[in-house]
Amino acid sequence: MAKTIRELQVKDFVDAGLSLAEAIQFDGVLREIVSLCVSSTDIWRQIVTRRVLKPSHPHSLHQLVYYSLYHSSSHASDDADPPLYWFPSLKQARRTNLGRLMETYGPKLLGDSYKDPITSFRLFHKFSVEHPQEYWSIVLKELSVSFIKAPRCILDTSDPSKPGGTWLPGAVLNIADCCLQPSTRPYKPDDSLAIVWRDEGFDDTEVNHITLKQLRQQVALVANAIEATFSKGDAIAIDMQMTASAVIIYLAIVLAGCVVVSIADSFAPKEIATRLHISKAKGIFTQDFISRGGRKFPLYSRVVEAGASKVIVLPVIGDDVGVQLREQDISWKAFLSFGRKHPSRSPHYSPVYQSIDSVTNILFSSGTTGEPKAIPWTHLSPIRSAADGWACIDIQAGDVYCWPTNLGWVMGPTLLYSCFLTGTTLALYHGSPLGRGFGKFVQDAGVTHLGTVPSIVKAWKNTRCMEGLDWTKIKTFCSTGETSNVDDDLWLSSKSYYKPIIETCGGSELASGYVMGSLLQPQAFATFSTPSMTAGFVILDGNGDPYPEDVPCVGEVALFPHIMGATERLLNADHDEVYFKGMPIYKGKVLRRHGDIVKRTVGGYFVVQGRADDTMNLGGIKTSSVEIERVCDRADECIMETAAISVAPASGGPEQLIIFVVLKKGYSSDVETLKKKFSKAIQSNLNPLFKVSTVKIVAEFPRTASNKLLRRVLRDQMKRELSLHSRL
Repeated sequence: MAKTIRELQVKDFVDAGLSLAEAIQFDGVLREIVSLCVSSTDIWRQIVTRRVLKPSHPHSLHQLVYYSLYHSSSHASDDADPPLYWFPSLKQARRTNLGRLMETYGPKLLGDSYKDPITSFRLFHKFSVEHPQEYWSIVLKELSVSFIKAPRCILDTSDPSKPGGTWLPGAVLNIADCCLQPSTRPYKPDDSLAIVWRDEGFDDTEVNHITLKQLRQQVALVANAIEATFSKGDAIAIDMQMTASAVIIYLAIVLAGCVVVSIADSFAPKEIATRLHISKAKGIFTQDFISRGGRKFPLYSRVVEAGASKVIVLPVIGDDVGVQLREQDISWKAFLSFGRKHPSRSPHYSPVYQSIDSVTNILFSSGTTGEPKAIPWTHLSPIRSAADGWACIDIQAGDVYCWPTNLGWVMGPTLLYSCFLTGTTLALYHGSPLGRGFGKFVQDAGVTHLGTVPSIVKAWKNTRCMEGLDWTKIKTFCSTGETSNVDDDLWLSSKSYYKPIIETCGGSELASGYVMGSLLQPQAFATFSTPSMTAGFVILDGNGDPYPEDVPCVGEVALFPHIMGATERLLNADHDEVYFKGMPIYKGKVLRRHGDIVKRTVGGYFVVQGRADDTMNLGGIKTSSVEIERVCDRADECIMETAAISVAPASGGPEQLIIFVVLKKGYSSDVETLKKKFSKAIQSNLNPLFKVSTVKIVAEFPRTASNKLLRRVLRDQMKRELSLHSRL
């Protein structure tokens, strides 16, 4: 049986990796803290405040202290609140963006009810939900957003056909131009650092940088070339790594009044083709190769196989592309020459100003039908993204924000806009985030806010590749895309003396998260502490009725409809049917469907437990059972049908892909052979990042009376098996 914190001795600390002298000293400090504190929470708070546990200590020591502290406490129950590991101080809280705003406006908006940013946070959040006009009128002044024509109001709810209302009606602007112009609030002068980056393999060189003025000039050059090559309103795809050049191209497309089509660089040709077809893209920017982990992987050839009409190709290394181009395609060097044909306009470009509801970006999210939903972002969507980064993650002018991602996923545009609309420096590593090179870049670039997905954190921890690096400039970690694992979060937070990890969960269609962590509330690993600002939700019971507020429960989440930046249309599906049809009315408003299963704890913390439908989340990428099954059904002639599910391990962490198989009568096979065939088929046709964890051959699938496949029954079966295996 594991020891409690009061039972630990010097030998335990030596076994955890300390020298005898270090263990004796550590034991003395720990005993002093334990003798002065009553609760486990107080003990941990003192350990963190006094920095008893250090980033250089072995992870086994951090594990020993944390788990022995909470092992026998009341936190061990599934019904109890998760143990807290980070606590805001009032001094810290008042320095945050939101805390400063609350100190300035709280007494006026809340009256005598206002106390301070920590005590009054939930009250202020409730006010933001009930009075979004007041909240947004204040926050818009904090962002680098300027209107050519001011909006008539913040929110117009007069149109009954728009349950989400109309936000900032009548406003005219160009959101890319807002990103590129200097401002005094936030403080964003021309000589401020806009982007810092480093190429993989050059880990001992100086970090590259570009100022805001230089960024504006480079974007203008590309925008001029786009104007010479395409027409206003054209959809233009980007299928690249998230490099400084990719960011410049993204901003230039929007500045020129065109529409970015976001395609992840990991997609197979068929998936690229699907997105090009849905978006009616007139061209695509890509690279000759992808450079990752010291290897080069073809990308241009995949784009060509997808049938792209016009391709602009950037070299991954050097100035010249390393592949033979088709006749209709253009090298990056040749393309830029089009922008230089107008010397009077270069490096200047006059932005194309548009109404705020004009489309700027088409993102994609897989539904349960197998075809990805085409989600249009407008000039409004980035405002929401940046505002949540400002309020919840607390990015400020002068900070350095890094998040390994891609412009093909919602986090790419979110990161870009969050930086440039707040005066924060965008940090990019041109290569794999899984190795020490990325970690050294984080150290050398002075990153203050580091975003992750749990799979990456797990790889860092397991390979121990970040040992010896200094990440103590990091003020806040962030995590999204998958369910987090407590032990992985413990490792990550410890790298900067237990700084908070702000969890966020949302979607492309929301332009941000609906549930997040907050620097004005104590935080627990792998949980969320609050709905995002101005956002509210209820949790539905099995009958579709909302549970009472603040009651511990588990059910499908339903969002309040007034969410600035959320979609009001889809390009290839019925928006009302997807998000509103059949949803209950709550306080006079129809709720918005999202699809997550959420648990609310006794103390009001939240845990996202998966999807209500058959959408799965693999490595931070949402896909559908139907997509997986469509590919697997054709993987071998012995297969009659397949059923794909995903289940998170009992100990937490990313979901695992499990394929159930029914074989044709008279055929035989084994699980290992099928696993290889399924993996090859999925990686070739869908995404090379998807991995099959388990294959199970069964006689038949559970079905409803109408012959509908009951994947949920299979999912529950696997959860029981994994839970039993975990206990054993």
